Amino acid sequence: MNYFIKVLKNYAVFTGRARRSEYWYFFLFYIIISIAVAFLDSMLGSKMANGSGILGSVLTIAFLIPSIAVGVRRMHDVGKSGWYIIIPIYNLILACTEGVKGSNEYGPDPKNVGLDARLEEI
Repeated sequence: MNYFIKVLKNYAVFTGRARRSEYWYFFLFYIIISIAVAFLDSMLGSKMANGSGILGSVLTIAFLIPSIAVGVRRMHDVGKSGWYIIIPIYNLILACTEGVKGSNEYGPDPKNVGLDARLEEI
């Protein structure tokens, strides 16, 4: 849950890096919330002409930018440009890949923050 809140606090931050756990926990909680909202939509009978619920549509719009931002930061963690999120299968492979150890051109390693400082001392 902390990772989900962290992503929401960094609502539109496209710089830096995101660990695998931050990325996947965000999407896990997003899916859980989406299922709950879909259930609520069906209970309230708030369906639009295209079959989607009003609350679900609002949720999707609200989480669109944080979803893209955490995806871009995840691509940065594996050393790739954020534009790689538009390549469907490769995006999934990169999202599952461990990030680059140590600093890269997108920022310090979020997994081993102290490691970068120790390497600079050497």
